[in-house]
Amino acid sequence: MLKIGVFGVGHLGKFHLNNWKKIEGTQLVGFFDPNNQTAAEIEKEYGLQRYTDAEALMQQIDAADIVAPTNHHFSLCQLALRNGKHVFVEKPMADTMDQAREIVQLVKEAKVKFQVGHVERFNPAFTALKKRPLNPMFIEVHRLAQFNPRGTEVSVILDLMIHDIDIILHLVKSDVKQISASGVAVMTDTPDIANVRIEFHNGCVANLTSSRISMKRMRKMRLFQKDAYIGIDFLEKKTEIIKLMTEGEEELFHFDMETPHGTKTIAIDNPVVEEVNAIEAELTAFCHAIRTDSRPPVNEIDGFVAMEVAHEILRKIETGPATQPAK
Repeated sequence: MLKIGVFGVGHLGKFHLNNWKKIEGTQLVGFFDPNNQTAAEIEKEYGLQRYTDAEALMQQIDAADIVAPTNHHFSLCQLALRNGKHVFVEKPMADTMDQAREIVQLVKEAKVKFQVGHVERFNPAFTALKKRPLNPMFIEVHRLAQFNPRGTEVSVILDLMIHDIDIILHLVKSDVKQISASGVAVMTDTPDIANVRIEFHNGCVANLTSSRISMKRMRKMRLFQKDAYIGIDFLEKKTEIIKLMTEGEEELFHFDMETPHGTKTIAIDNPVVEEVNAIEAELTAFCHAIRTDSRPPVNEIDGFVAMEVAHEILRKIETGPATQPAK
Protein backbone atom coordinates (compact mmCIF):
# COMPACT_ATOMS: atom_id res chain seq x y z
CA MET A 1 0.00 0.00 0.00
CA LEU A 2 1.52 3.30 -1.12
CA LYS A 3 1.08 5.99 1.50
CA ILE A 4 0.40 9.38 -0.08
CA GLY A 5 0.57 12.91 1.34
CA VAL A 6 -0.87 15.88 -0.57
CA PHE A 7 0.84 19.24 -0.20
CA GLY A 8 -1.51 22.03 -1.23
CA VAL A 9 -5.27 21.42 -1.33
CA GLY A 10 -6.54 24.46 -3.19
CA HIS A 11 -8.52 24.28 -6.44
CA LEU A 12 -6.31 21.70 -8.19
CA GLY A 13 -5.36 19.94 -4.97
CA LYS A 14 -9.00 18.97 -4.43
CA PHE A 15 -9.04 17.26 -7.83
CA HIS A 16 -5.99 15.30 -6.75
CA LEU A 17 -7.63 14.29 -3.48
CA ASN A 18 -10.71 13.04 -5.35
CA ASN A 19 -8.60 10.99 -7.73
CA TRP A 20 -6.35 9.46 -5.09
CA LYS A 21 -9.49 8.02 -3.50
CA LYS A 22 -10.11 6.07 -6.74
CA ILE A 23 -6.62 4.62 -7.21
CA GLU A 24 -6.23 1.10 -5.85
CA GLY A 25 -3.26 0.26 -3.68
CA THR A 26 -2.89 3.78 -2.28
CA GLN A 27 -3.72 5.33 1.08
CA LEU A 28 -4.17 9.04 1.68
CA VAL A 29 -2.35 9.70 4.95
CA GLY A 30 -3.01 13.42 5.24
CA PHE A 31 -2.44 16.85 3.75
CA PHE A 32 -0.42 19.98 4.37
CA ASP A 33 -1.78 23.44 3.61
CA PRO A 34 -0.98 26.66 5.52
CA ASN A 35 -4.38 28.21 4.75
CA ASN A 36 -6.54 27.60 7.84
CA GLN A 37 -9.86 28.18 6.08
CA THR A 38 -9.01 25.82 3.22
CA ALA A 39 -7.66 23.24 5.65
CA ALA A 40 -10.82 23.33 7.78
CA GLU A 41 -12.97 22.77 4.67
CA ILE A 42 -10.86 19.79 3.59
CA GLU A 43 -10.89 18.23 7.06
CA LYS A 44 -14.68 18.50 7.15
CA GLU A 45 -15.32 17.34 3.56
CA TYR A 46 -12.75 14.53 3.32
CA GLY A 47 -12.22 13.53 6.95
CA LEU A 48 -8.50 13.71 6.23
CA GLN A 49 -5.87 14.61 8.81
CA ARG A 50 -4.24 17.99 8.46
CA TYR A 51 -0.53 18.39 9.19
CA THR A 52 0.71 21.89 10.06
CA ASP A 53 4.32 20.74 9.69
CA ALA A 54 5.29 19.59 6.19
CA GLU A 55 8.21 17.53 7.47
CA ALA A 56 5.98 15.68 9.94
CA LEU A 57 3.77 14.56 7.05
CA MET A 58 6.85 13.58 5.01
CA GLN A 59 7.85 11.15 7.76
CA GLN A 60 4.54 9.28 7.42
CA ILE A 61 4.40 8.75 3.63
CA ASP A 62 6.02 6.94 0.71
CA ALA A 63 5.21 9.60 -1.91
CA ALA A 64 4.51 13.33 -1.90
CA ASP A 65 1.95 14.87 -4.23
CA ILE A 66 2.88 18.56 -4.48
CA VAL A 67 0.03 20.74 -5.74
CA ALA A 68 1.05 23.97 -3.99
CA PRO A 69 1.66 27.26 -5.85
CA THR A 70 4.78 27.23 -8.03
CA ASN A 71 6.83 29.38 -5.63
CA HIS A 72 6.58 26.56 -3.05
CA HIS A 73 7.50 23.69 -5.39
CA PHE A 74 11.23 23.80 -4.81
CA SER A 75 11.19 23.83 -1.01
CA LEU A 76 8.66 21.00 -0.86
CA CYS A 77 10.45 18.92 -3.53
CA GLN A 78 13.75 19.47 -1.72
CA LEU A 79 12.21 18.37 1.59
CA ALA A 80 10.67 15.26 0.04
CA LEU A 81 13.77 14.21 -1.88
CA ARG A 82 16.08 14.68 1.09
CA ASN A 83 13.75 12.39 3.02
CA GLY A 84 13.93 9.78 0.23
CA LYS A 85 10.30 10.16 -0.88
CA HIS A 86 8.90 9.69 -4.37
CA VAL A 87 7.54 12.95 -5.79
CA PHE A 88 4.73 14.00 -8.07
CA VAL A 89 4.83 17.78 -8.58
CA GLU A 90 2.59 20.00 -10.68
CA LYS A 91 4.12 21.91 -13.57
CA PRO A 92 6.34 23.85 -13.71
CA MET A 93 8.53 21.77 -11.42
CA ALA A 94 10.24 24.86 -9.94
CA ASP A 95 10.35 28.65 -10.04
CA THR A 96 13.84 29.06 -11.49
CA MET A 97 16.25 27.06 -13.61
CA ASP A 98 18.77 26.88 -10.75
CA GLN A 99 16.08 25.28 -8.58
CA ALA A 100 15.19 22.87 -11.38
CA ARG A 101 18.85 21.85 -11.76
CA GLU A 102 19.12 21.15 -8.05
CA ILE A 103 15.93 19.04 -8.15
CA VAL A 104 17.34 16.94 -11.01
CA GLN A 105 20.50 16.33 -8.96
CA LEU A 106 18.53 15.50 -5.81
CA VAL A 107 16.39 12.97 -7.71
CA LYS A 108 19.57 11.30 -8.95
CA GLU A 109 21.01 11.13 -5.43
CA ALA A 110 17.76 9.95 -3.79
CA LYS A 111 17.14 7.26 -6.44
CA VAL A 112 13.39 7.77 -6.27
CA LYS A 113 10.64 8.31 -8.84
CA PHE A 114 9.85 11.88 -9.83
CA GLN A 115 7.00 12.88 -12.12
CA VAL A 116 5.93 16.32 -13.35
CA GLY A 117 2.23 17.07 -13.83
CA HIS A 118 2.10 17.78 -17.54
CA VAL A 119 -1.46 16.47 -17.61
CA GLU A 120 -2.06 17.01 -21.35
CA ARG A 121 0.22 14.03 -22.05
CA PHE A 122 -2.64 11.98 -20.61
CA ASN A 123 -5.45 13.80 -22.42
CA PRO A 124 -7.42 11.10 -24.29
CA ALA A 125 -7.42 13.21 -27.47
CA PHE A 126 -3.61 12.96 -27.44
CA THR A 127 -3.26 9.37 -26.22
CA ALA A 128 -5.63 8.29 -29.04
CA LEU A 129 -2.58 8.81 -31.28
CA LYS A 130 -0.14 6.69 -29.26
CA LYS A 131 -0.03 3.93 -31.89
CA ARG A 132 0.11 6.31 -34.87
CA PRO A 133 3.36 7.29 -36.58
CA LEU A 134 3.93 10.94 -35.69
CA ASN A 135 6.72 12.92 -37.33
CA PRO A 136 5.43 16.49 -37.61
CA MET A 137 7.31 19.08 -39.64
CA PHE A 138 4.96 21.97 -38.89
CA ILE A 139 2.95 22.44 -35.69
CA GLU A 140 0.39 25.11 -34.88
CA VAL A 141 -1.03 25.55 -31.38
CA HIS A 142 -3.67 27.80 -29.84
CA ARG A 143 -4.23 27.61 -26.09
CA LEU A 144 -6.61 30.34 -24.96
CA ALA A 145 -8.25 30.81 -21.57
CA GLN A 146 -10.49 33.35 -19.90
CA PHE A 147 -8.83 35.43 -17.22
CA ASN A 148 -8.64 33.85 -13.77
CA PRO A 149 -6.49 35.34 -10.98
CA ARG A 150 -5.55 31.82 -9.88
CA GLY A 151 -2.17 30.84 -11.30
CA THR A 152 -1.07 34.34 -12.21
CA GLU A 153 1.97 34.15 -9.95
CA VAL A 154 3.70 32.94 -13.12
CA SER A 155 3.54 34.13 -16.74
CA VAL A 156 1.22 32.64 -19.36
CA ILE A 157 4.30 30.81 -20.69
CA LEU A 158 4.77 28.85 -17.45
CA ASP A 159 1.04 28.68 -16.69
CA LEU A 160 -0.43 27.55 -20.03
CA MET A 161 2.06 27.35 -22.90
CA ILE A 162 4.35 24.96 -21.02
CA HIS A 163 1.78 22.19 -21.62
CA ASP A 164 2.28 22.53 -25.37
CA ILE A 165 6.04 23.01 -25.07
CA ASP A 166 6.23 19.65 -23.27
CA ILE A 167 4.12 17.86 -25.89
CA ILE A 168 6.06 19.38 -28.80
CA LEU A 169 9.42 18.42 -27.28
CA HIS A 170 8.01 14.92 -26.74
CA LEU A 171 6.89 14.67 -30.40
CA VAL A 172 9.80 16.32 -32.22
CA LYS A 173 12.88 14.14 -31.99
CA SER A 174 15.31 16.97 -32.57
CA ASP A 175 17.06 19.72 -30.63
CA VAL A 176 15.80 23.29 -30.64
CA LYS A 177 17.67 25.49 -33.11
CA GLN A 178 16.10 28.91 -32.61
CA ILE A 179 13.29 30.61 -30.69
CA SER A 180 11.45 33.82 -31.56
CA ALA A 181 8.85 35.26 -29.19
CA SER A 182 6.72 38.26 -28.37
CA GLY A 183 4.39 38.80 -25.43
CA VAL A 184 2.44 41.47 -23.59
CA ALA A 185 1.48 41.94 -19.95
CA VAL A 186 -2.12 43.14 -19.95
CA MET A 187 -3.77 42.19 -16.65
CA THR A 188 -0.74 41.18 -14.58
CA ASP A 189 2.96 42.00 -14.22
CA THR A 190 4.04 39.11 -16.47
CA PRO A 191 3.08 38.23 -20.07
CA ASP A 192 -0.62 37.33 -20.34
CA ILE A 193 -0.55 36.68 -24.08
CA ALA A 194 2.35 35.39 -26.15
CA ASN A 195 3.22 34.17 -29.62
CA VAL A 196 6.24 31.92 -30.08
CA ARG A 197 8.03 30.29 -33.01
CA ILE A 198 10.32 27.35 -32.25
CA GLU A 199 12.60 26.04 -34.99
CA PHE A 200 14.24 22.62 -34.70
CA HIS A 201 17.42 21.31 -36.30
CA ASN A 202 15.46 18.71 -38.30
CA GLY A 203 13.49 21.49 -40.04
CA CYS A 204 10.33 21.26 -37.95
CA VAL A 205 8.72 24.59 -37.03
CA ALA A 206 6.19 25.11 -34.23
CA ASN A 207 4.05 28.23 -33.84
CA LEU A 208 2.40 28.62 -30.44
CA THR A 209 -0.11 31.18 -29.23
CA SER A 210 -1.21 31.27 -25.60
CA SER A 211 -3.51 33.74 -23.89
CA ARG A 212 -5.20 33.92 -20.50
CA ILE A 213 -7.26 37.01 -21.39
CA SER A 214 -9.43 35.58 -24.15
CA MET A 215 -13.22 35.72 -24.44
CA LYS A 216 -13.40 32.01 -25.26
CA ARG A 217 -11.48 28.90 -24.35
CA MET A 218 -9.48 26.92 -26.91
CA ARG A 219 -6.87 24.17 -26.66
CA LYS A 220 -6.04 22.98 -30.16
CA MET A 221 -2.91 21.56 -31.75
CA ARG A 222 -2.49 20.91 -35.47
CA LEU A 223 0.28 18.65 -36.76
CA PHE A 224 1.37 18.62 -40.40
CA GLN A 225 3.61 15.82 -41.62
CA LYS A 226 4.33 14.01 -44.86
CA ASP A 227 1.01 12.80 -46.32
CA ALA A 228 -1.06 13.73 -43.24
CA TYR A 229 -2.73 16.46 -41.20
CA ILE A 230 -3.62 15.69 -37.58
CA GLY A 231 -5.92 17.85 -35.48
CA ILE A 232 -6.08 17.47 -31.69
CA ASP A 233 -8.71 19.28 -29.64
CA PHE A 234 -7.63 18.91 -26.01
CA LEU A 235 -10.70 20.77 -24.75
CA GLU A 236 -13.42 18.93 -26.70
CA LYS A 237 -11.51 15.60 -26.59
CA LYS A 238 -11.57 15.08 -30.36
CA THR A 239 -8.91 13.88 -32.79
CA GLU A 240 -8.97 13.91 -36.60
CA ILE A 241 -6.52 12.62 -39.18
CA ILE A 242 -6.71 13.61 -42.84
CA LYS A 243 -4.23 11.67 -44.92
CA LEU A 244 -3.43 10.05 -48.23
CA MET A 245 -5.15 6.67 -48.15
CA THR A 246 -2.95 3.62 -48.22
CA GLU A 247 -3.75 -0.01 -48.96
CA GLY A 248 -5.99 -1.61 -46.36
CA GLU A 249 -7.71 1.62 -45.30
CA GLU A 250 -10.72 1.35 -47.63
CA GLU A 251 -13.07 1.22 -44.61
CA LEU A 252 -12.27 4.85 -43.80
CA PHE A 253 -14.36 7.66 -45.27
CA HIS A 254 -12.48 8.74 -48.39
CA PHE A 255 -12.78 10.76 -51.54
CA ASP A 256 -10.73 11.49 -54.66
CA MET A 257 -9.03 14.80 -55.29
CA GLU A 258 -7.43 16.00 -58.50
CA THR A 259 -3.93 17.43 -58.04
CA PRO A 260 -1.19 18.58 -60.45
CA HIS A 261 0.37 15.16 -59.81
CA GLY A 262 -2.74 13.16 -60.63
CA THR A 263 -5.69 11.84 -58.64
CA LYS A 264 -5.10 11.37 -54.93
CA THR A 265 -7.40 9.49 -52.56
CA ILE A 266 -7.90 11.31 -49.27
CA ALA A 267 -9.01 9.40 -46.18
CA ILE A 268 -10.50 10.86 -43.00
CA ASP A 269 -9.85 8.96 -39.80
CA ASN A 270 -11.35 9.79 -36.41
CA PRO A 271 -9.51 7.63 -33.86
CA VAL A 272 -11.54 6.41 -30.91
CA VAL A 273 -11.09 8.83 -28.00
CA GLU A 274 -11.73 7.01 -24.75
CA GLU A 275 -13.39 8.64 -21.76
CA VAL A 276 -10.38 9.01 -19.51
CA ASN A 277 -9.79 11.16 -16.44
CA ALA A 278 -6.36 12.60 -17.28
CA ILE A 279 -5.46 13.48 -13.68
CA GLU A 280 -6.32 9.98 -12.49
CA ALA A 281 -4.32 8.56 -15.40
CA GLU A 282 -1.17 10.55 -14.58
CA LEU A 283 -1.32 9.71 -10.88
CA THR A 284 -1.88 6.04 -11.73
CA ALA A 285 1.13 6.14 -14.06
CA PHE A 286 3.20 7.62 -11.23
CA CYS A 287 2.20 4.75 -8.91
CA HIS A 288 2.96 2.21 -11.65
CA ALA A 289 6.48 3.64 -12.03
CA ILE A 290 7.06 3.28 -8.29
CA ARG A 291 5.76 -0.29 -8.11
CA THR A 292 7.58 -1.52 -11.22
CA ASP A 293 10.76 0.53 -10.65
CA SER A 294 10.33 2.05 -14.11
CA ARG A 295 10.82 5.54 -15.52
CA PRO A 296 7.80 7.83 -15.02
CA PRO A 297 6.27 8.92 -18.35
CA VAL A 298 6.97 12.62 -17.62
CA ASN A 299 10.16 12.51 -15.57
CA GLU A 300 12.39 15.17 -14.08
CA ILE A 301 14.39 15.55 -17.30
CA ASP A 302 11.21 16.16 -19.31
CA GLY A 303 10.12 18.75 -16.76
CA PHE A 304 13.56 20.39 -16.79
CA VAL A 305 13.78 20.64 -20.60
CA ALA A 306 10.26 22.09 -20.87
CA MET A 307 11.20 24.69 -18.26
CA GLU A 308 14.44 25.45 -20.09
CA VAL A 309 12.58 26.24 -23.32
CA ALA A 310 9.90 28.22 -21.41
CA HIS A 311 12.54 30.37 -19.71
CA GLU A 312 14.32 30.97 -23.01
CA ILE A 313 10.99 32.19 -24.40
CA LEU A 314 10.64 34.54 -21.43
CA ARG A 315 14.15 35.88 -22.06
CA LYS A 316 13.26 36.54 -25.69
CA ILE A 317 10.13 38.41 -24.64
CA GLU A 318 11.97 40.45 -22.00
CA THR A 319 14.60 41.60 -24.51
CA GLY A 320 12.06 42.24 -27.27
CA PRO A 321 10.00 45.36 -28.04
CA ALA A 322 6.68 44.19 -26.56
CA THR A 323 7.58 44.04 -22.89
CA GLN A 324 5.63 46.93 -21.38
CA PRO A 325 2.24 46.48 -19.67
CA ALA A 326 -0.73 47.83 -21.64
CA LYS A 327 -1.93 51.28 -20.54
